[in-house]
This record gives sequence, structure tokens and C-alpha cells, in this order.
Amino acid sequence: MRTRTDRSPASCWPLLIVVALLVQNPLDVAWAAGVQKKVLVLYSTRRDAQISVVGDREMPRILDQGLTEGLDFYSEYIDQARFIDPGYETAFRDFLRLKYGGQRFDLVIAIQNTAIQLFDTYGPELFPDTPMVFFTDSGAVRRTPNSTGVVIELDLRGTLVFAEALQPDLRQVFVVSGTAPGDKDYESRAREQFRSFEPRLAFTYLSGLTTKDLEGRLAALPEHSAVFYVLVDRDGAGENFHPIEYLDRVAKVANAPTYCWVDSAMDHGIVGGSLKSQSAEMDAVGRLALRVLHGESADAIPIATADLNIRQADWRQLRRWSIDETRVPAGTLIAFREPSVWDRYSRYILGAVALLLAQSALIVGLIAQGARRRKAEAQVREQEAELRTSHERIHDLAGRLLLAQEAERSRIARELHDDISQQMALLAVELQRMAGLAREGRGDSEALARGAVERVQGVTRSLRDLSHRLHPARLRLLGLVAALDGLQRELSGPDMAITFVHDGVPEVLPQDFTLCLFRIVQEALQNAIKHSRARQVSVRLVGDRDGLKLTIADDGVGFDLAEAWGRGLGLLSMSERLEPIDGTFKIDSTPGAGTRLEVVAPLPAEGAADAVPA
Repeated sequence: MRTRTDRSPASCWPLLIVVALLVQNPLDVAWAAGVQKKVLVLYSTRRDAQISVVGDREMPRILDQGLTEGLDFYSEYIDQARFIDPGYETAFRDFLRLKYGGQRFDLVIAIQNTAIQLFDTYGPELFPDTPMVFFTDSGAVRRTPNSTGVVIELDLRGTLVFAEALQPDLRQVFVVSGTAPGDKDYESRAREQFRSFEPRLAFTYLSGLTTKDLEGRLAALPEHSAVFYVLVDRDGAGENFHPIEYLDRVAKVANAPTYCWVDSAMDHGIVGGSLKSQSAEMDAVGRLALRVLHGESADAIPIATADLNIRQADWRQLRRWSIDETRVPAGTLIAFREPSVWDRYSRYILGAVALLLAQSALIVGLIAQGARRRKAEAQVREQEAELRTSHERIHDLAGRLLLAQEAERSRIARELHDDISQQMALLAVELQRMAGLAREGRGDSEALARGAVERVQGVTRSLRDLSHRLHPARLRLLGLVAALDGLQRELSGPDMAITFVHDGVPEVLPQDFTLCLFRIVQEALQNAIKHSRARQVSVRLVGDRDGLKLTIADDGVGFDLAEAWGRGLGLLSMSERLEPIDGTFKIDSTPGAGTRLEVVAPLPAEGAADAVPA
């Protein structure tokens, strides 16, 4: 693609002659002989106008992308403020004739009314049989033969609606425009479109003022006001300006928000508005131009229309005028928003938060681990203390068991010596006497024999009682209830009455289970006989589906439970006996108030080994 951009010609002929000589350059003639599509764009604005800048940026790109054979692109610019001078118009026509007399264009694009008017007047002479694609924001433009275009009516109302949304208290609008022909045309259209807002809004048209006077007025606007910038190419003093640069001055000095109608005004001090998109304008024209360049007849292509306005707002101006962002209509494009701390540093914030969370999780984990470790250490210490206590108990129990074993051996030895041995000795003496009498033939041997038999029977009873105390055979043969019943009868006496009741005891129980309960009852009754000085002792054995409950109570003198644990083996042996069968026991006793022992033993699983009758 080859692009040419040239400045607008002056009214002096020497410049035209130089241009004409440049057109005859052999290199250009050789280039023109190529097969590229040749397109000339005529702008109704100066070269530095925003529409010209956007057009020269967007149009070559759009056309080049849509053409396979390449593009030879040219641009020319009309100073609209000078076009009312007949000499300028004639000079510009001659400039085009001299510069492009040897060229044949495939398409001429005319942007806005002045360029359309120029092509309509001089097109058959300058560009014979060349189709035209135009753009205009006025529906009054006449469509010339061999042309098509895009007609987008100028919409100034949308910006006022936008301003009312941002400023609900808006009462006065000051409209700024210049004195150039284009300025007056836009002012005229503004007056026509703004009538529908009266009398809700009061309009003041600041047109035809010198720049100094205008700035003085704008600096002292009343409250509830807004400025609507239309167009200023020339002020009331006849001084020409660039419209965008003039807008910068207006927005800077005005003491009220400024609005406009075209997107080129963004970033020049306006709050925003319903702004015509110049890029969309070029895109719409470019699409029509490609259809013509691809061979369609321009006359056969209908005039295109579209809505090119986009609501836009400058975030910086919203803040400048303290306009609540919630008033901005939905769908508005908010430009130039300064990134927040989150927008700028979100990655760092997220990274810091992630690091903080990771550190917090690590700290929490370490704290939890430390707590678990301390808990485990405490449990270990407790277990160690329990083990030490258990070891001490076992050590003490072992010592006391040895003492108890020796005491029991001594008791058995005493019984054997004092009872059975004495009776056996007496039996031997009596047998010797019987033998002597028999030898002498004396008749009283029969009485001695009867005494010996009685002595033997006494020895037998003593041995049976001793054996029964060591291991009750009745428990194994007849069961727990019968053994306890026999123990009750055996230990009851005139000084202490023992009662035994039972209810719901299973018929069959494991041997170790019955032995444990029997020994506990035996130990409790022996303690009551030896120490309690009780008159009444009750033994109650009750069974249910969960287990057996044994209760032994007396009306004796009681004892100090803490002191008793350290003195004897009775209570300790009860506790040790219950552990294998998962039983528990509780003792309530205080000096002078009797003693109550409660034992709970869960029933073993059905089918337990070594079961005996209950």
C-alpha cells in the first residue's frame, strides 16, 4: 500500500505550479500504471482535525485488509473556514486538476458536506466516471449520480439527556459555538434539537463572542449549570482556532461541567456525553467503499444509516465535579479511570495475602502441633505417674501378698498344729491305751474305741473346714447362689445376723466370674466379722440383662476409706479381682455410719468357657 498525504493549497499560483511539476514525476507515472486500487479521500476539515487524523489512520487499514490487489491511497484536506472565499474554492479546484490530472481513481471518498459539495460541482471535470462514497451527518445532502454513502444524523439530544442524568439539579445550559460557516451550521442544528428540552432547561447561546469575553462568561456561570461545546473554528474576533484546542480552553476556565457530542473531545476536559464514534464512522464508510472497489455499482448500493453514538464519561471529570458515579447510566463507557490500589497492586496484595495465609496456617499448624505435643507429653506424664503408682501398688501388693501368704501359712500351720496335730496325738494315745487294755484283757476298750472314732471324725471335720476355706468345692459343684447361701449360714452367729437375698441370677455363669463374686462376698463378710462390730449384715445379689449387681451393707462402726486403702489387702484384692471381668465397685463408709459396698459386674458373652451353675 502506498499512502500520500498533502497539505491544502494556498491561493498562490507558484505552489500550484510546483505541485503540477511533482505530479509529472516519471516515478509517479510508473506507479500509477500498477494494478493497485487508487482511492482519494477528501476531508471537509483541516489536516490536523481529529476526523482527518482518525480517517488517515483507520481508512487505509480497512481498505488494505479488504483488497487483494493492494491500495494506492491519497488524502486532501479543505479548510472549511476559508471555503466560503470563491478564490480559495477555485484555487483548490485548480490544485486538484494540476496534481491529479494524470490519475484515474477507482473511488473518491468525501467526508462531510463541503467535500461532497466540491465533488458534486467539480467531480465530472476532475474525476470523470469515478464513483463516490460519502459520509454526512445531514440528511439534506443531495445524492449525486454514481454515489452511495453513510448518513448519520447529528445527535445532540443524547448528550443533554446524559447531562441531566449526571446533574439532576441542572437548570441552565450554556452552548458554545463559533462564527465559521460550519460553526453556525452546528449551532443552528443545536437550537433546533434543544427546543424539546425547553422550558425544563434554559439555554444561553454563547456564539460570536471573542475568546476573552467567552472565557469571562464561562468563569462566572451560575449554579446548576452546564456547558455544551458544539464547535469553534473561528471566534467573534475572526481568529481561527483548532476546535479541540479551543475546547481545552473552554473546559479549563468554565466553573461548570462541560459536555460535547463527539468522541474526539474525550480527554480534553469534558465530562462526557452521547459521543459519535469517529472510528465507527470510518468503519462504516470503509465497508461501503470496499463494496464499490469490489465491483458493485455505487448507485445500486442503498444509503447506509447507523447509530454511531456511544455514551462515555471521563472518570477524572466525574471526580472533579463531585458527580456520584452511581448516577452514570448503565452501559456507559467510563474512561481514564485511575487504577485503584487494588488494580495496581492486586498481584502483590494477593501474593502477600497468600503468604500471610500460608504463614498463618503454618503458625496455626505449629501451635496445634505444639498443643498436641504438650497434650501427648501430659498424657505420657500421666501414664508414667499411673505406671509409677501402679508399680508402687504392685510392689506394695507383692510385699503384702508375701506377708499375707506367710500369715496364711502360719494360720494353716497353727490350725494343723493346734487342732489336727493335737487331735492326732490324742488319737495315738487313745489307740495305745486301747492296745494296752486289749493285751491286759480289760473290758473298757470299747469306750476308748468310741472316743477314738469321735476323734477321727473331729479331725475329718477340721480338714474339711480347712479345705473349704482354701477352695469352696460347693461353688464349683452347686454354683454361686448355693455357695453364698452356705457362706451366709456358716458365718452367721448370735452376735451378727447375716441375710442373703438374690433375684434374677442367671442359671449358668463362668467359673472365674462366680469365684470373683464369691471371694468378694467372703472377704467383705470376714472384714465385717473382724472389724465392723455390726449386728446386721445384708447381702443382695440381683441380675438383669446387663449384668449382676452385688450389694453388701452393715450397721457397724464404719471406717476411714483413705486410711483403709493403705493398711490391708481386702479392698485392694477386691479391686484386683474385678479387673479381669470388667467389673466396678464403690464403697461408702464413714466412721460411726456403717459400710455399704456396691459391685457391678457385666455378664460375659454367651457360650463363655468353664461355665458352672449359678
